[in-house]
Amino acid sequence: MAVEIPPLIKPSRLRRRGGLWGECLAEFLGTFVLIAFGCGSVAMAVAALPGSGRTEGPTTFFLGAGDWLLITWGWAFAVVFGVYVAGGVSGAHINPAVTLAFAVRRRFPWVKVVPYWCAQLVGAFAGAALVYAVYHDAINTFDAAMKGPKTNGHTVASFSIFATFPAPYFHGGVWGPLVDQIVGTALLLMLIAAVVDLRNTAVKANLGPLVIGFVVAAIGISYGANAGYAINPARDFGPRLFTFAAGWGDLALPGSLAGSFSHYWWIPIVGPLVGGVVGVLAYDLFVGDVLTVRAQEGLPPESGRTRASTQDEE
Repeated sequence: MAVEIPPLIKPSRLRRRGGLWGECLAEFLGTFVLIAFGCGSVAMAVAALPGSGRTEGPTTFFLGAGDWLLITWGWAFAVVFGVYVAGGVSGAHINPAVTLAFAVRRRFPWVKVVPYWCAQLVGAFAGAALVYAVYHDAINTFDAAMKGPKTNGHTVASFSIFATFPAPYFHGGVWGPLVDQIVGTALLLMLIAAVVDLRNTAVKANLGPLVIGFVVAAIGISYGANAGYAINPARDFGPRLFTFAAGWGDLALPGSLAGSFSHYWWIPIVGPLVGGVVGVLAYDLFVGDVLTVRAQEGLPPESGRTRASTQDEE
């Protein structure tokens, strides 16, 4: 907005928010928005639409592969708006993997890493609590009607609203889901690095969040079924902590379902942290270093690359 907006709190009391504290507040709110819309879209697909009579039955969801698009685009929008909310203050990492990767290769101060992680985790926990507060009637109705194994009256399907677990074809194995999380997050960070790199064919700054949302949608469409494409430790662990407190028990922590998966909670943490660093290193090795050399040597753009004419620059 072009108008001057007066602060809610006296400026003298706002000074402490001008630094790290303010950045952490922005990371909290950005991650809160991420989870509120992301987990909210899953709650719609899994519990709310079936329970409201908009599917074939009270426990019927995912009749076709196309239904997955509701969730993938829900998470894409969640990322877009989370980044728009926090971007001007903290850079809107809203993901510990992004924070770590930027500390390794983008000179993000290491002293800020843990505070950012804490803000992101608390924001994710609060976002999950909001989704549960809005949808707990639908979730409880869904679990009551659902058949099959239950933990404290809850099912793994309702748990999927909040956190992730591996597909049955992994047969409880560790390496398949771990590799999936490393690959998915590596792609995420590689493409984020490309989008924000002004030396490359970067998008306009105000469109960056939208393109990053498209990246998340692409990962969900391409790799989501393997393990729910957490690709963000806070996105998984914050809601996981909430569901543990809310009664999902072993499904949440340690993340176990007899005969399906066990002690899964650490994979959506370690996998993304490793994958994020791999992704930013891969971008810099194959593209970033080339752009650096070209800039240092004053080389013209490569043949065939679109560039502005003198008339356009005027």
